[in-house]
Amino acid sequence: MTRKLLIRDLTLRDGQQSLFATRMTQAQVDRLLPYYKDANFYAMEVWGGAVPDSVMRYLGENPWHRLKSIHEAVGGISKLTALSRGRNLFGYTPYTEEIIEGFCKTSINNGLNIMRIFDALNDTNNVKSTIKYVKKYGGIADCAVCYTIDPQYNFTFGDRIKAFLTGKSLPKPVFTDQYFVDKALEMQKLGADMISIKDMSGLIPPMRVATLVKRFKAELNIPVDFHTHCTPGYGLAAVLAAVMSGADIVDTCIWNFAGGSAGVAIELMYVFAQKLGIELDVNMEAVARINQQLIDVRKELKDFDAYDRFPNPFNPLTDTLPAHVDKLFDQAIEAVNKGNEEQLLNICHQIEDHFNFPKPNTKVKDAEVPGGMYSNMVAQLKALQSEEILDEAMKLIPQVRLDAGLPPLVTPTSQIVGAQAVNAALSLKAGKDMYANTSNQFQSLVKGDYGKTPISIKPEFREKICGFKEERPFDTGNYKKQNNPTLAEYGNVKLAETYEEELLLELFPAVAKGYLRNLKKAQWEARKPQEEKVEKVEKAPEKQLQFGRKMTSPMPGKVLDILVKTGDKVERNQPLLVLESMKMENSIYSEYSGYVNNILIEEGQTITSGAIMLDIVKSEDEITAIEMA
Repeated sequence: MTRKLLIRDLTLRDGQQSLFATRMTQAQVDRLLPYYKDANFYAMEVWGGAVPDSVMRYLGENPWHRLKSIHEAVGGISKLTALSRGRNLFGYTPYTEEIIEGFCKTSINNGLNIMRIFDALNDTNNVKSTIKYVKKYGGIADCAVCYTIDPQYNFTFGDRIKAFLTGKSLPKPVFTDQYFVDKALEMQKLGADMISIKDMSGLIPPMRVATLVKRFKAELNIPVDFHTHCTPGYGLAAVLAAVMSGADIVDTCIWNFAGGSAGVAIELMYVFAQKLGIELDVNMEAVARINQQLIDVRKELKDFDAYDRFPNPFNPLTDTLPAHVDKLFDQAIEAVNKGNEEQLLNICHQIEDHFNFPKPNTKVKDAEVPGGMYSNMVAQLKALQSEEILDEAMKLIPQVRLDAGLPPLVTPTSQIVGAQAVNAALSLKAGKDMYANTSNQFQSLVKGDYGKTPISIKPEFREKICGFKEERPFDTGNYKKQNNPTLAEYGNVKLAETYEEELLLELFPAVAKGYLRNLKKAQWEARKPQEEKVEKVEKAPEKQLQFGRKMTSPMPGKVLDILVKTGDKVERNQPLLVLESMKMENSIYSEYSGYVNNILIEEGQTITSGAIMLDIVKSEDEITAIEMA
């Protein structure tokens, strides 16, 4: 009996997120759906990840509509799948059971079939609720074990890491094959319907994949999926090794949305499958038609293209490979059988070179961090005009990870660790302690809000960061729902009028506020009667603002929350506002004691580094004097 390999297509979620910053519009998606209806993929990843955030933030579109529209077009043919961070769902806050259940139920009711559930710490306690509610409402629980590696303690990290480890024995390896097998077995016991090896960084070498897939297949009794990226250059070889080792499902992208920081091209895996005698239960003629549409879509997304280079055209159904290239596919299969990893990688890179796919990112490979984490660090330092300390920040990552309990480098912990490494490098440059400036998320990680870290955090370090020694897990009993105001200016409607909108407000507070406000404004303007012309009244000239001691922004970012109002008395080191910078929330503390005079920012506003946010005067009398001036 011919072995059948199932394909999960990532093009409409992970593919466009990795290559084009998740900027595909609903109209562009709609153009592809008639062809997807014929493609017969086992599953299509179309939602979750950055999609709900981005369609609101950048496109002004409704995330629920994105899911519903795809379901209406291909539901019942391909299973629709989304990504969820377990108890944290999409953000950095552990949510209540009520919200987790509501999210799962609403997603499945809108057409979702498979929820890929992962936790950034591989803490299985954080995925229990989502598994339960996905299954309760008829969905498939795909539980992902996040692949990561131990820091490399080879003393290439400079004097600080040497000093950190001096006189200490090196930590024992944590992320062993048995570690990942044990996590998979725990998830199966909790009710997982399938297990994914989620290599979000593309850092898993092909022979390690082969070992893990074989162990998973031997010890689990549910299907095994393999997910990876091509960024550091392991992707194609790793997927081939996974297939030849018995993986039931692999994740791929369609040709013009594949390679580089995205996943492997299905067209290349089709060639391998033909040579291995494996059936790919996909209509490759429909895939070719989708790919023709993707050429135009990619041209339209040129401003966001991570590589600005197209792979050479190729249709495995109609194009004949040159003899030397065809031979490379045979040699790659032979290298897997022999376990010759170096040869396998070299051959796969030759195949990708022939088709003009991006070359491996050696910086990401050498640093052994996710590509997105690396690019976030670069962008953060560029915004701060401190690019010269990137190398120092990279060297600090192993120490930050060790101090914080060795979290896997996956969203959101990769961003938390990366941002803290940047903060540490900036602090050291200024002659301060490396933890002089810590984000709210780093504090939450050390505190215990996100769950159990792979190794214990030292009580002395927790006291240094949080002010107390004992671990304090997040208490959802203290969870405070987002404010849902009535918008008098738009006909007295609620900011979130439906349950779907309420969920958006809970899951994406900063982004959803702006999106929903704009939506209500547009709806109000569309239905209100034409206003009569009003005689123009000249405004009195605005009073020139008088300032006390100014509080300026220490970094560029978006204002998430303003914690004070004009006239409030504040103390030095009291939090004044929360600023989002590079996906991290940073509490901004008062440098002075006194009274708030002018507030020059508003929630949702994007501000630059050095922008005046507010000013503080010494006394209420000073406010009165300024007002009378």
